[in-house]
Amino acid sequence: MKIAILAACLVFATVERAAEPVHPITAVDRSYVNLAAAPAKDFYAYACGGFDAVPIPGEYSAWGVNQEIDERNFAILKDILETYAETGGPRGSVAQRVGDFYASGMDEAAIEAAGLAPLESWLNEIAALKTPADLIKTIGRLQAAGLDAAFNFSVQIDDKNTAAMIASFAQGGLGLPERDYYTRDDAASVDVRNAYVAHVARLLELAGDTPAAAKASADTILALEKKLANASRTLVERRDPEKNYNKLERAALAKVSGEFDWNAFLSEQSFPSAEKTVLVGQPEFFTALGALLHSEPIAAWRVYLRWHLLHEAAPYLTRAFVEANFEFYSKKLSGTTELRPRWKRVMATVDRLIGEDLAQLYVQRAFSPTAKARALEMVKLHLQAMHNRIAAAPWMSEQTKRIAFKKIDTMRTKVGYPDTWRDYRALEISRASYLANVFAAERFEARRQLAKLGKPVDRNEWLMTPPTNNAYYEPTLNEMCFPAGILQPPFFDEKADDAANYGALASTIGHELTHGFDDQGRQYDWEGNLKPWWNEEDVKRFTERAELVARQYDAYEPLPGLHINGHQTLGENIADVGGLRVSYEAFKLATAGKKLRSTDGFTPDQRFFIAFAQGWRTNERPEKIRLQIQSDVHSPVRWRVIGPVQNFPEFRAAFGAPPLVESEPQVW
Repeated sequence: MKIAILAACLVFATVERAAEPVHPITAVDRSYVNLAAAPAKDFYAYACGGFDAVPIPGEYSAWGVNQEIDERNFAILKDILETYAETGGPRGSVAQRVGDFYASGMDEAAIEAAGLAPLESWLNEIAALKTPADLIKTIGRLQAAGLDAAFNFSVQIDDKNTAAMIASFAQGGLGLPERDYYTRDDAASVDVRNAYVAHVARLLELAGDTPAAAKASADTILALEKKLANASRTLVERRDPEKNYNKLERAALAKVSGEFDWNAFLSEQSFPSAEKTVLVGQPEFFTALGALLHSEPIAAWRVYLRWHLLHEAAPYLTRAFVEANFEFYSKKLSGTTELRPRWKRVMATVDRLIGEDLAQLYVQRAFSPTAKARALEMVKLHLQAMHNRIAAAPWMSEQTKRIAFKKIDTMRTKVGYPDTWRDYRALEISRASYLANVFAAERFEARRQLAKLGKPVDRNEWLMTPPTNNAYYEPTLNEMCFPAGILQPPFFDEKADDAANYGALASTIGHELTHGFDDQGRQYDWEGNLKPWWNEEDVKRFTERAELVARQYDAYEPLPGLHINGHQTLGENIADVGGLRVSYEAFKLATAGKKLRSTDGFTPDQRFFIAFAQGWRTNERPEKIRLQIQSDVHSPVRWRVIGPVQNFPEFRAAFGAPPLVESEPQVW
């Protein structure tokens, strides 16, 4: 039946309108190079200095190469969505779901007329809560519907038995981006918390509360979320996969928190009785949560759940809710000055919730079989380059190397789009209500995830949609995935030279491959299992080298008084540093025996490094940088260029800089 779905989309593709032409983006753009800057001192300023004057559009918190690629992808997706919103398709077809979902989101008049009606049943249930037992059941029902409440519940691959799926509990339940937003006492953090309280009160007023009642409820919500935050682990603590792996028998959950009625929650999930074990990522969080469910007044929990329901629904409600949501989460936290056009917001929702329907129509236009073949060849040479680097690592024992080679040899690669598309035929989508479609899709996904329990791991499933401008390495599957959305110029151009493609994809293929051997990824074996496979001396030497990377990034100060946290960002920094080296060696393998010439005044090596740097060219608002440093595991873009080249001898040679007197040892 999946073949039939694809056949249907191919038929409807004949009515598609052509997308407007877009300006090509090249991997090496000489107009962005600032020859007055010293490349060895600040390579970002040298390679991207000419881009600094480019303004950031109001709808963005940052503007650069990624956003340019996004805009090109968006133009294709918009044309597809508008086509099927106009033409529709047979009931249950890809065209019908995509077209109706988009049409419902673009029907502002219907959304305004509906108001809060789509939330009425949930709001009434929350208002009727009287006891902790009622509360746990409602949290369970919300989670079963795919809605956030109090903590995170999901189904995942078992890290230590990657042939099986397992249910997982993890900390959550916060309205601010990360737990430290509740614990820091600096002026900026206090200002954000005050703005958050005002935002919560604003949404509660829009939902019918008086200003005084809304403010009192917002204060209550912040106080409750602070208690959840204080029981939560930091970003650095959550980066240790071993400490966050706690497998328990269902009967033993009471020892984590006897005050949390686990059976009542799981019953609301229709949790399979055959599943006898679960994962609890942060047991101390659930100990605290269980106590809070009983110690906090039920009235506090009612306003908390009401707020989180409104928060989750706000992007799909009336314009007043949408604008209030934008004012805090985009304008205040990221510095964005303008709300994104409605079509972009609806497009993002369709991609998130029925992305593989939309993707079937996208890949026909945006990714050729020739492009897929060349990308796979590049991946092959990256794998060989990583093999060579490990073979040459003087600090690693032969015993550990043999297993590392096995991990490389068994690593799977997904490029472009899935071989088999996800089946959404059981999902009912109509033009009647945008929020009803969102909730239906969320519930569909929650049920789809729960249905994985007791079944073999689907190693063909994609964790990103094909139009996504991103990539990933999944350690439990030992696989890399490069969607069609990121394999676009300037990151990848099937017609471009090797220097441009290998340099631009250093932050993609090289980066994701190195994630398999960063401080987290190295703890998973060739089958994806979390278990020791390094000898102790190798672990010690790796840790010493990783600590040098952490110290290097600790020294970077993107904003006055605000440094990068080198341990919080360690895995991504190792992937950036090691990924550039792996991609450089893959470039050398690809061009071995070829006579390469300078182009536009730059040698092939210079073009490789400039393509890498220009792949990060981005102007960011200060608010965006602050948010990233405080809540993300990635470093800001400028330092993702400066850091990797700092101790790279071939880079220094390419630009005529003297070698470092004493180069620090590298992880990879």
